[in-house]
Amino acid sequence: MRPVRKAVFPVAGMGTRFLPATKAMPKEMLPVVDKPLIQYAVEEAVAAGITDLIFVTGRNKRAIEDHFDSNPELEAELDKKGKDALLSIVRNILPSNVNCIYIRQSAPLGLGHAVLTAAPIVGDEPFAVILADDLLDADRPVIGQLIDAALTHQGSVLGVQEVPPSDTDKYGIVATESVDDRTERVLHIVEKPKPEVAPSTLAVVGRYVLDPRIFAHLRQTQPGAGGEIQLTDGIASLMNEKSVFAHRYEGQRYDCGNKEGMFAATVALGRKYHGLKV
Repeated sequence: MRPVRKAVFPVAGMGTRFLPATKAMPKEMLPVVDKPLIQYAVEEAVAAGITDLIFVTGRNKRAIEDHFDSNPELEAELDKKGKDALLSIVRNILPSNVNCIYIRQSAPLGLGHAVLTAAPIVGDEPFAVILADDLLDADRPVIGQLIDAALTHQGSVLGVQEVPPSDTDKYGIVATESVDDRTERVLHIVEKPKPEVAPSTLAVVGRYVLDPRIFAHLRQTQPGAGGEIQLTDGIASLMNEKSVFAHRYEGQRYDCGNKEGMFAATVALGRKYHGLKV
């Protein structure tokens, strides 16, 4: 497998769980302490050596582009007032060797369709998919852990964690066989099964390293519930051609796709990194 240089960030969702805050602001721009959610995901990718950041956007997502762009007026004002620390933060949101690329998803047709939208930019090389809703706090970038596993086992890798049996209908669930201490070969994957029919309690979270052959399988995937193209279905099809692995990552996950997870992340990261007392 070739080195992983590109990461896809599906950010076209409407964020209805956070209305009215997301009426005019992308949910990915909601702050966790002093950084928007999307910045944590981007920093994870950059720390893992990824240099091309591909944002699959939709309507009302301009704020994401603006956040990662330069702001000469703001920088000039901070410089004029001698606010050097803040000026450094604003100027160094991204390293100079990192590229931001934006492509519009034509319609909200599911995660599989969002990933497929990035195909012309990804091309014929392995790539990461990072869902900003899952904020993963780890000593070593979780997507970097998955990249290492992908290079070791020469296949696609899904980030996974154990969940309570009652929660299997919230995730893609995998059945596996052990390969090493943290990596398992995926034998079966199913999207959001009811607890009584789930093949295990091992759930896929928002981190993937995928072989580019996934695009051919996504093009053939039929829309499922709600008319959406599921990434899980594309992965299940890919498994007929090439091995897919599940990796039990090291790190703490906060599900910031809901208010409880966002609150927990804000409290935990505020205490851990900013010394805040609540």
